[in-house]
Amino acid sequence: MFSNRLDWNAPANALGVRLSEKRAGGDTLLDLTQSNPTQVGLDYPAEAILAALSRPAAMVYQPDPRGLMAARQSIADYYSEQGVDIAPDALFLTASTSEAYSMLFKLLGDPGDEVLVPRPGYPLLSYLTAFEGLDAVAYPLRCDDTLGWRIDLDLLQALITPKTRAVVLVSPNNPTGAYASPEELEALDQICRRHSLAMIVDEVFADFPAAVPPAIETRTALAGRTALTFVLNGFSKMLALPQVKLGWIAVGGAAPSAREALVRLETLLDFYLSVAAPVQHAAARLLALRKEIQRQIVARISQNSLVLRDRVAQTANCRMLPRQGGWYGVLEITDTLGDEERVLRLLARGNTVVHPGYFYDFDREGFVVVSLLPRPEIFAAGVSNIIALFGRE
Repeated sequence: MFSNRLDWNAPANALGVRLSEKRAGGDTLLDLTQSNPTQVGLDYPAEAILAALSRPAAMVYQPDPRGLMAARQSIADYYSEQGVDIAPDALFLTASTSEAYSMLFKLLGDPGDEVLVPRPGYPLLSYLTAFEGLDAVAYPLRCDDTLGWRIDLDLLQALITPKTRAVVLVSPNNPTGAYASPEELEALDQICRRHSLAMIVDEVFADFPAAVPPAIETRTALAGRTALTFVLNGFSKMLALPQVKLGWIAVGGAAPSAREALVRLETLLDFYLSVAAPVQHAAARLLALRKEIQRQIVARISQNSLVLRDRVAQTANCRMLPRQGGWYGVLEITDTLGDEERVLRLLARGNTVVHPGYFYDFDREGFVVVSLLPRPEIFAAGVSNIIALFGRE
């Protein structure tokens, strides 16, 4: 009587079970997976945020499948600040980036079709494709000590089949923090155009570049695309307000495919109308507050990133992989432990929580992923436990 889109009866993993036991026992944990920005001690301009959300105009229902024009214009202004011109009518508001993915998968694919997604990458993508009856096919990202993370474009092309409908790119990637380079964007644009594929570019972490080189050459994929392109972003990360629930889809690429996508998306979103009026009326005011919030986040992740880099530099078997931005750090540890054994040992002996590499589908053992958002004292103590347990001089 239920769908087979997911294995709903999958057993709990060992880390989840142990975490539940620790919390039930009242243990104080050093949680280096904390990615909820409202729980890490940021100083939000709360009065200004709440005032923006309480405008009287929100009491009037004005349904628009694209979203209210004033909100879309404020987002277009955001891109204009980056030197990219986009018409408000090429923007569609959604309640979240996850919902945006869902709408695009509905738009582009039928059950059994395929979407190419990055590996390593955030596991949410596999679930969202499955919810729509699509298959996620992973294309690899390779890490080079000099060049950093790069897309394996040859293998990506080899994975394209008659069932492929889109290529998903996350820039900067979660968890690697790699932005797509101009050369990669151009190559993907040509591949997608040649194979009649759409390109979906998730830029939710784009406003959070690392404070140290390598420099970021491209912040948004909107400019210069010829293939049908959908760029996703939203307030969850940009404003560190996941509870406010506003995301969007920006449509780019050459006509006639882009023009047809606009018509079809408008029809599709007209059946949902999921974005609340208060946040739409507040969009311009909230966007004006983003730099104040982002400065704190960039300072936090920069501080924690330096702590991690300095501590692992004192070991012979640990290193922090290159990152250009985002909220996460990837630590490579060379020893004989498996990923699951490592995270369970760290939890048991140090009350420290990290993500194992397999959570993000790394191609081998030996990786730990940490959020760079936790309070500095918690982060430093957790990193000390990692080094004490697994580092070698």
